[in-house]
Amino acid sequence: MAGEPDPSTIFRSYEAGAEIEQNRAFCKDLLSSIREANTQEAIMTESSEATSSSSTIEWGILKIVAVIGIGLSLFELYTAGVIAMTAMRHRTVFLTSILVITFLTRPLYKGAKKDRLNGALCVDLILVALSVAVGAYIFIDLDGIFDRQGDWSQWDINVGITLVLLVLEATRRVIGLNLTCIAFGFLLFGYFGPYMPTILVHKGYSIERMATTLSLTTEGIFGLPTGVAATFVFIFILFGAFLEKTGAGTFFIDLAYSITGRFSGGPAKTAVVASGFMGSVSGSAVANVVATGSFTIPMMKKIGYKPHVAAAIEAAASTGGQLMPPIMGAGAFLMAEFTQTPYLEIVKISFIPAVLYFFSVLLFVHIEAQKEGIWGQPKEVLPKLGKTIKKGVHFVIPVGVLVAVLLMNFSPMMAGFTAVLSVYFTALLRKDSRISFKTLLKTLEHGARNAVVVAVACAAAGIIVGVVNLTGTGLRFSSLVVSLSQGIPLLALALVAFTSLLLGMGLPVTASYIVLVILAGPGLMDLGIPLLTAHMIVFWYSQDANITPPVALESFAASGIAGSSPMRTAFTSWKLAKGLYIMPVVMAYHPLLLNGPTGEVIQTVIFCTLAITAFVICMERYFLTSLTWTESILYGVAATALIWANETLNYVGLVVLILLAVHQVIVRKSRPNPKRQTASVKTGLQNS
Repeated sequence: MAGEPDPSTIFRSYEAGAEIEQNRAFCKDLLSSIREANTQEAIMTESSEATSSSSTIEWGILKIVAVIGIGLSLFELYTAGVIAMTAMRHRTVFLTSILVITFLTRPLYKGAKKDRLNGALCVDLILVALSVAVGAYIFIDLDGIFDRQGDWSQWDINVGITLVLLVLEATRRVIGLNLTCIAFGFLLFGYFGPYMPTILVHKGYSIERMATTLSLTTEGIFGLPTGVAATFVFIFILFGAFLEKTGAGTFFIDLAYSITGRFSGGPAKTAVVASGFMGSVSGSAVANVVATGSFTIPMMKKIGYKPHVAAAIEAAASTGGQLMPPIMGAGAFLMAEFTQTPYLEIVKISFIPAVLYFFSVLLFVHIEAQKEGIWGQPKEVLPKLGKTIKKGVHFVIPVGVLVAVLLMNFSPMMAGFTAVLSVYFTALLRKDSRISFKTLLKTLEHGARNAVVVAVACAAAGIIVGVVNLTGTGLRFSSLVVSLSQGIPLLALALVAFTSLLLGMGLPVTASYIVLVILAGPGLMDLGIPLLTAHMIVFWYSQDANITPPVALESFAASGIAGSSPMRTAFTSWKLAKGLYIMPVVMAYHPLLLNGPTGEVIQTVIFCTLAITAFVICMERYFLTSLTWTESILYGVAATALIWANETLNYVGLVVLILLAVHQVIVRKSRPNPKRQTASVKTGLQNS
């Protein structure tokens, strides 16, 4: 029909329209893909730029930390061996540097360090600025601060509060919540004094009073713990860094390993004996830790002891050095004066208890080695003694210099200063031990960064120390010993031990002995304990604050060398040094101090040795094989019976101990130590 469209034309027009629509859809998809690709490229470019910026910031932070670390190490060397500085200013520079390093290297939270462009970096930089500002304020206006004692300005109060908060935050980042919560708990105790139980009640102190006392005097954060960390602890940590970088540390480790490696836990036993000898002539427990620990702790770690165990062994052994004649601690000389006893007599009666203490530590070391499968190695896999000596004999010179300076009665700081210089110059004698200038700078930085853990722990301990001193808690406990013991010597001994721990938080060991013996000594004598025995008991108990948490300077110093958790180290060393609590009880009830017939003294020594053996087995829950809880309790019963003030019970304890030992021999085959089997397999593979 005319005027009607041709069907074929309509169809072709439809096809053309459909094709156009398809083309439009294709173009739309293509455009969308191009836009998406451009978006992804933009995101990747932005991410790349962010990563590049983050890396640049991280590089800058590391450079700043390196400069501060090197500067701190040089400052400590200068003040140790050239010119001393006022204690408060010295500690201010030290703590400020440590806080800055802490906030720049320890993240605000987990994962914050991966992206330095987030808000965490801003917080870190603010804390760094506050640390520098607080340190500068105290350093510059120290004379004015001393003049305003008790009449603080608002700026003083603000600085005090800021420093306390900075130390708590640094403690949280470096050590964790445990010590942070303990320090904060003491702050609450100081504030809520009127609401405490009767025995702990005090008038309470305002936030302003506590903040200024803790931050602007040497009775808190800048007190004894930080002072110890800022002086010879830092120097000997730096000494350890030089030993590591020059290869001297490797030499001494290989030397000890070649001599003692065939014995179970050999280097650890060597460490105990060496610490005893060093402590017996140095008269300083913390100096003993950092001097001998620089050598012994790496040895123990190498043969398989966990870092916190190695540090605890060194701390416990060094504590014994204060008890081992001929020098002992300064308190021994005071004891001679207080009791009007010749010092030679003090030395004579101290020898047997000191030897028994070291026996207890050695036994802990041995059983720990047995339990953990730290067995001796075959001779073939150990370093050759002759070859080791030939390679590193020149490193004996720094050790000789260190011992000589200590024996010449120079300060531990001077000894550390000369030791650092001697190990550096000794390393120059041979090509393979020389270090370049760049390595020297790295070593100085490494020493400062290694000191962060112990320094922060000591600053937190200073908060505890300050609150104890401010509230008078330690002295109050001392005066209550006699009344609370109700005439029971054993209870009085427990109270004296607890009081000595509290006093040790705020006083050095010698001062703790003086205060405790004046306040609690007469009470012990009223309970029938002889004069010299009472003084010796107090002298022994006054040592426990060195290794007992929460304030354990020796343990903190050892943990700094070992790179372990300070609080975990402190609790482990507390366990290892239990002889500090056993021996005074024996002194009170038996003639351990040669104050009786020869036969009784010999019998006391034998029973005490067996009691220590049973006690250590009970604590470790291991003898020839692992113990059940029932067996552990029976060993504890045997230990108690062996030192009880009753001869019949002593022999009962002996019989129980013999029966338990026989039982262990019988069941040993049915309870093999899997770690021993593993060690045997490893040894067999090495031999093959």
